[in-house]
Amino acid sequence: MATINELQDEVIEDFAGLDDWMDRYQMLIDLGEEQSPLPDSEKTEQNLIDGCQSRVWLVCDEEAGLLHFRAESDALIVKGIAALLVKVLSGHTPQEILDADLYFIKEIGLSEHLSPTRSNGLLAMVKQMRMYALAYKTLAGQA
Repeated sequence: MATINELQDEVIEDFAGLDDWMDRYQMLIDLGEEQSPLPDSEKTEQNLIDGCQSRVWLVCDEEAGLLHFRAESDALIVKGIAALLVKVLSGHTPQEILDADLYFIKEIGLSEHLSPTRSNGLLAMVKQMRMYALAYKTLAGQA
């Protein structure tokens, strides 16, 4: 299994050949469209992320000590951003997720090219994923 940093490096490499921001946005949209949609039963208020202008649902499942994320959004670019976060953080331990420095966000230029509301949404998604990691780590500690 690739480490979080190896996955981030893959993402950076995928975006490296795209100099034009319209191409990068298209790549985000394509990534979002490749995601399996969440069933309506998971598009609940409880799975909705606060702080996103568009609606973003995030679901986290734990299996054998690893966290697996699934996400969906009603906005195409945001769905792509969620897909990137899922790709990088899924399949890792809560501690690895909590320790991760998500440098790919800056490296591929997301932080400077997203509107303030999308940037806030991105930060809200990362925060929610870390909250899940913290919750599962705490639960594991009590087991």
